[in-house]
Amino acid sequence: MTINARAASGASSQPRTLLRRADGSSIRVLVVDDEATLTDLLAMALHYEDWEVKTASNGQQALQLSREFKPDVVVLDIMLPDIDGLQVLSRMRADGNEAPVLFLTAKDSLDDRIAGLTAGGDDYVTKPFSLEELVARLRGLLRRSRAAVADQDDPVLIVGDLVLDEDSYEVHRDGEPIQLTATEFELLRFLMRNPRRVLSKAQILDRVWSYDFGGSSSVVELYISYLRKKIDAGRPAMIHTVRGAGYMVKAAQ
Repeated sequence: MTINARAASGASSQPRTLLRRADGSSIRVLVVDDEATLTDLLAMALHYEDWEVKTASNGQQALQLSREFKPDVVVLDIMLPDIDGLQVLSRMRADGNEAPVLFLTAKDSLDDRIAGLTAGGDDYVTKPFSLEELVARLRGLLRRSRAAVADQDDPVLIVGDLVLDEDSYEVHRDGEPIQLTATEFELLRFLMRNPRRVLSKAQILDRVWSYDFGGSSSVVELYISYLRKKIDAGRPAMIHTVRGAGYMVKAAQ
């Protein structure tokens, strides 16, 4: 496996900003992979971030740790010796664990990436990979999840009867609470920070996922459909498609 040695040793040319949980305690990370060498390297890199790390080598152990450890973010290999990572994620969500999940796998086809995200994952890294990239991806997920303390001048976004609170990570429409995953929340926040502005799929990929999928727009379309089911279902539409241009959010007429 190709590893960036500087990331493994903790050296960096950029000053680090440590991320903490809202209560000041260390971020909790669950790493699930059956390669002991890999989990050891990941644990070393994540400990350098001052995060608390637990590792699991199979799906059943991962589920047990998920319930006991209650991680803030999960690194999850798809190919495991007992049950695959997609099943692990499904059972975690059934248990009520909504922690962001970064899939880690040797599979590199676009279909496999889409499958992982469709299952409810929030990001995807393929082997071989750079530890620096993986840590950066995790930091991005944590910043837009409940584990990150919001640092915005105006934490409450309002568009029509839709309200998003960046501090509490709560979303309401017409006073009714709406439950979103970390990625759905980040996508909605990006739309609401740009009301009545058409955002292209490329802009959304860059802002919400911090990278693209080889030019594919499938992930954006998929998550827009998720948002519509939660935001617009049974109500006047607020999320609109502008053919050939992108998407925008505006107050319902």
